[in-house]
Amino acid sequence: MRLLIAEDDRALAMFLTRGMESDGHRVRCASNGAEAVEAFREDMPDLTILDLNLPVMDGEQALAAMRLLDLQLPVLVLTGRQEVETRIRCLDLGADDLMVKPFSLHELRARSRALLRRKREAKLTLRVGDLELDRLDHTARRAGELIPLTNKEFALIEHLMLHRGQCISRVELLDAVWNMEPAQTTNIVDVYVNYLRRKLKDPPPGFLLRTVRGHGYLVPSEAELHLPLPPQVLGQVISGSVRDRTVNGTLESI
Repeated sequence: MRLLIAEDDRALAMFLTRGMESDGHRVRCASNGAEAVEAFREDMPDLTILDLNLPVMDGEQALAAMRLLDLQLPVLVLTGRQEVETRIRCLDLGADDLMVKPFSLHELRARSRALLRRKREAKLTLRVGDLELDRLDHTARRAGELIPLTNKEFALIEHLMLHRGQCISRVELLDAVWNMEPAQTTNIVDVYVNYLRRKLKDPPPGFLLRTVRGHGYLVPSEAELHLPLPPQVLGQVISGSVRDRTVNGTLESI
């Protein structure tokens, strides 16, 4: 799941990030309220953990701005303030839960899981063919058989399944899964795709995980799932689903 942590205390932000990443979540951090609102607008995270004592724009203002963008995405507020009035204001502004500092990381993780379970529109379970991904428990099964995946392997197949039917370039996968700049030369995406194919027993050209030659990778839509195509055809536009991306007016070659 994608999480946003808005916290200006760098040590606490790192502590929270490590704790949530240990559960397999992908975390983006913001150090002030304005940055948090912009990150919320760009990512529409599955859960936001929001500190009230933020610079530039305080947490209450940031919460109000987030609720103008989306009313459903869960927000958990962290505060060192003890007054009941603060809690009431935050709940009235649209906070889904509130924890007072100091707090237990174990309790925070448990409350986060509860909020994610209650989220109305959450895609907590992703399915393609006989492959099932539980985004909350961070487990993968194929034909009912548990498949052990590392955090990066899970994040890679999760991203592709969330964008099912779309070709995702290596550049986008490097950014979304590894937080790496596209300028960094690496074949890590291809390496992890091969890891996944072995574990999923899905050899090239792939039934569940397909290569789009010259573009990237995709998990096919339901309509395309039972129409396996040869690699030379996959290198062309597939039913209009291949997304060509341009950088400075130039088509990426990946």
